[in-house]
Amino acid sequence: MPEFFEVLPPDVARTRWWNQVTHRAGNETVSAYDALGRVTARAITSPEALPAFRRSTVDGYTVLAADTFGASDSLPAYLDVVGEVPMGQAAAVQVAKGQAALIHTGGMVPPGADAVVMVEHTQPFTGDQIEVLKPVAPGENVLQVGEDVLPDAEILPAGHRVQPQDVGALLALGLVDDIPVVQRPRVSLFSTGDELVVPGTGTLQPGQIRDINSGTIQALCARAGAEARIHGIVPDQPDALYEVLAAALPESDLLVVTAGSSVSVRDMTADVINRLGKPGVLVHGVAARPGKPTILAVLAGKPVIGLPGNPVSALVMFTLFGVPAIAYLMGTDVPRQMWVQARAAANIPSAAGREDHVPVRLVDREGELWAAPVFGKSNLIFTLVGADGLLKVPLNKTGLRAGDWGEVTLF
Repeated sequence: MPEFFEVLPPDVARTRWWNQVTHRAGNETVSAYDALGRVTARAITSPEALPAFRRSTVDGYTVLAADTFGASDSLPAYLDVVGEVPMGQAAAVQVAKGQAALIHTGGMVPPGADAVVMVEHTQPFTGDQIEVLKPVAPGENVLQVGEDVLPDAEILPAGHRVQPQDVGALLALGLVDDIPVVQRPRVSLFSTGDELVVPGTGTLQPGQIRDINSGTIQALCARAGAEARIHGIVPDQPDALYEVLAAALPESDLLVVTAGSSVSVRDMTADVINRLGKPGVLVHGVAARPGKPTILAVLAGKPVIGLPGNPVSALVMFTLFGVPAIAYLMGTDVPRQMWVQARAAANIPSAAGREDHVPVRLVDREGELWAAPVFGKSNLIFTLVGADGLLKVPLNKTGLRAGDWGEVTLF
């Protein structure tokens, strides 16, 4: 059996691959209500100041701060109440020296006033007078015009993944429609192998196995923000694979082929990719376990991945290469919450020169995360059921000792 022509460390492989990817997903507009999790296609700026008027942050009385200086429980300041500020309307009263107006949270601070005394620091006196029991400083309990955001200020940068609070910010500024976002990358999925059958099509015959990789990768794509289409099972015939990949390439942002990537007499994925155009295969072999025979290629500036057929290897390699590729196509980064630091709960052996990714379950021990290995063979999908992520053993380490800190990529 021939050897891999060049096995590269994962980071080196990724860089070599991405340096040749020039394609990016297209743009579209959506409603702010549908923008959660989408990536902004350009920077979004504020069309107005927020708040647009001076606004009270508490229930109380709006006053001139100087009228309250020195006030205390034993020596209160006495102010005349000249009215109430209506909610949702411009203030109809004006506050002068020695006066106050009742105001509610969110109400417009009227002309003349420069602070708000919380209602619990006041008490009624006689008639239309109140006692102020605590002083306030100018601007206290008042949001100034533009204090939250100024006109033309950038509120969301390009390449930003929209969070729930971002939706609120857009709505607060009246930005409801036509939010510019990157289209969900279109991923085309192919499985090769005469032994594969579509799940749910009946009883397996001897020698047959169900294609689970397509569904697993499709789920990973959906969670990463892409739309993946399963194109079905391709027979072990180079011309058949060539035809389906050539047809899918113009309408796809990313092509993914599972199986056919190992170096063997049945290997055809790399040859077919090279037939489709330049630069073709850039990486055939990654110094990682599981998933060493992974292919990384570029066609028409678009990324192409050839994954091993083993379910665990395919899932691990797509998590390490496919998920970041989807983010790259959208002009953003992989969400930070995909990684956590945890201590190894047992000794984990490895080999120098290879990056191992070990399925683990995460356990909280007195406020620290510990990663308990879930050992199993790379073709057993149930090795991953119940696992929370992959603990990385760095390239040049011979393993992790129990208690060592490591990086866990979360599923």
